[in-house]
Amino acid sequence: MNRKTFLRNTTLATGALLLSKQQLIAAIFQQPAWKIKMLTTETGIFTEKGGTILFSFNKEGIIVVDSQFPEQSTHLIEELKKQSALSFKLLINTHHHGDHSSGNIAFKGLVENVLAHENSKANQQRVAKEKNTEDKQLYPDQVFGTTWCQKTGKEKICLHYFGAGHTNGDALIQFEKENIVHMGDLAFNRRHPFVDRSAGASMKSWITVLDKALATFNKKTIYVFGHAAEGYEVTGNAEDIKAFRNYLDKTLTYVATAIQSGKSKEEILKITIIPGAEEWKGAGIERPLTAAYEELTA
Repeated sequence: MNRKTFLRNTTLATGALLLSKQQLIAAIFQQPAWKIKMLTTETGIFTEKGGTILFSFNKEGIIVVDSQFPEQSTHLIEELKKQSALSFKLLINTHHHGDHSSGNIAFKGLVENVLAHENSKANQQRVAKEKNTEDKQLYPDQVFGTTWCQKTGKEKICLHYFGAGHTNGDALIQFEKENIVHMGDLAFNRRHPFVDRSAGASMKSWITVLDKALATFNKKTIYVFGHAAEGYEVTGNAEDIKAFRNYLDKTLTYVATAIQSGKSKEEILKITIIPGAEEWKGAGIERPLTAAYEELTA
């Protein structure tokens, strides 16, 4: 092969590679940032940015649990409209945090009712006033105290409040027929949790809440988690709930023992792994450690 032919072939090959790379990049940008995964024929989860959203198609309308942020809820609404002509019957918030309820506003004028625990609504209103974002809120128009149940089509939806945990207003949303329970941020799968003491969180009570959940639901229940560490699923089973319960218990035990031995808060925060809960790794360990310290020294 002479030099002229070699250069021509090399140029063509390089051009083909560049074109292939450009096509690949274009294809990546065409792919939506969100993911939808069906858990059953009628119920699925939506993930993009924020807490996991659960949705369910029902002959009486679409039920949605949590709403992430306005942009993400708009993506969800557009996708669900492509799949069904049903209207949105009910939007449920597991709790008030913005990554679970800021997207409520996207459902304004679309959904019949918004439902949450009474403390969740109060927290949402308080935070919105503090941040001057009341105009960006769609507050629940229905609240409950301990238990709320309603039959919708063939499904029976029940909301349970077992006490303070991640906040003082966390609801567990149960789809009885599908045997699916959205835990909201009452369950973090192998990810260090945020413990919102400013909204009445209690790690001791949180353990009791998880015990009540395990006693109320069964071994075949599919649990939906608010968040998961990279490489882990946002759905799981009773064993995952037990593992997170153990994590909370080991965190409190470690901090209590450290306090008794005379360690300062700064010394306690130096650890990178909770003894006895080594599956929980990565950033954010200071959040539960700080909350545990404050709770135990309050």
